[in-house]
Amino acid sequence: MGKKKVAVIGGGPGGYVAAIRAAQLGGEVTLIEKNKLGGTCLNVGCIPTKALLHASEFLNCAREAADYGIQLDVKSVNWSAVQKKKASVVAKLVGGVTGLMKANKIRVINGTASFAGPKKLNIEQQGKVSEEAFDSIIIAAGSVPAIPPIPGLKDNPRCIDSTGALSLENIPKKMTVIGGGVIGVELASVYHTFGTEIQIVEALPAILPNMDGELAQILRKRMEKQGIKIMTDSRVVSIEEKGSMAIVEVEKDGKKQKIETEIVLVAVGRRASTESLNLDKAGIRSEKGKILTDDHLMTNVPDVYAIGDCLGKVMLAHTASAQGEIAAENIMGHEAVYDERTCPSCIYTELEFAGVGLTEEQAKAAKIDYQAGRFPMMANGKSLIMNGGEGMIKVLLGKEYKEILGVHILAPRATDMIGECALAIGMEATAEDVEAVIHAHPTVSEALREAVMAADKHAIHIFEK
Repeated sequence: MGKKKVAVIGGGPGGYVAAIRAAQLGGEVTLIEKNKLGGTCLNVGCIPTKALLHASEFLNCAREAADYGIQLDVKSVNWSAVQKKKASVVAKLVGGVTGLMKANKIRVINGTASFAGPKKLNIEQQGKVSEEAFDSIIIAAGSVPAIPPIPGLKDNPRCIDSTGALSLENIPKKMTVIGGGVIGVELASVYHTFGTEIQIVEALPAILPNMDGELAQILRKRMEKQGIKIMTDSRVVSIEEKGSMAIVEVEKDGKKQKIETEIVLVAVGRRASTESLNLDKAGIRSEKGKILTDDHLMTNVPDVYAIGDCLGKVMLAHTASAQGEIAAENIMGHEAVYDERTCPSCIYTELEFAGVGLTEEQAKAAKIDYQAGRFPMMANGKSLIMNGGEGMIKVLLGKEYKEILGVHILAPRATDMIGECALAIGMEATAEDVEAVIHAHPTVSEALREAVMAADKHAIHIFEK
């Protein structure tokens, strides 16, 4: 019968992973990418952002070195060199993905794909369109920055999105960030460290609304202590260009004020990028541009799957990658189901923030009986050495069986530690299971065990009445 012909639309962390997995399982795979392999994540998202964050860490270390008797004089920041290093990291990773495509014998087309029928694609390359049929198709079209309908925002040279924020030619003196979600908070943290005066404007009552509320509030206080200004319950009314500056009018509690700024970063989230796919020609169901799938990631059209940001749900690179593997396995005759319980969320601020499983807010809303344990990083030796012991780990246990329901970490290396917590949730581990594992000392990760013990009411290194 020959090999199954599989098409993947989009070469981001969902698409290229899906392509590799389908090829590993014997598929004849074609990947169509209109821009660069690696998608948003590698080119204008996760990786370049983390490269800038890593550069900013050097400045923080230099400033804190005096506490340990080391005097470092940072005379200046060579911004072009910072950007050059960021670009080299991106190029190396994109090159790595290109190599993986060749190694797995995946046909890569640099072009734009749209549906001509349920299993037919129109592929446009340099103005020429060809039609091709496939046995199965995986849509991994990704997302684009959402642009709110604020008067004066459109076509304003002072207004940029996250992509523009990663390639600024100079470090701005003042920046107003519209949106206190992950993207806004991370980029605010980066530029503040480099010396930019930052003002965050968030419409909701708190920043990072999808994360644990208690820890998000701790992070907010830390950011404000460092000099970042944060306005919540605030709405941007208009933006006006004024020479080399912009005037941002903000309304809070019925009162309006104007903020003069050099750059306006619009970071209100992302939306599914599906307009050019012609989903209707294939009969694929969607709602407001978001493709609908079942737990196997299949759309309402047999053998057509969708993964990642174009679903409009959890817009994270590792989510897309996991979904890519699942979709490919189902196409190639395996049985795989997407389980969101083990999907962590990570924020790479100077003090990292990561969480997996239920937050307290979610547990209360679902009326789940739970008990919470908190372990302050001030009581953890490694954290005390690294950053003075700021932060906390919170663990939620089910009240009856003491299973791990959620873990939320605000601490150094939080994003590296969250994998253990996701594994615990996936394995339905209990407090007893985690406590039985000996964690190395001195490490930040040993605080996780203590937080579990605190939730189980017998922490060793803190005293609670």
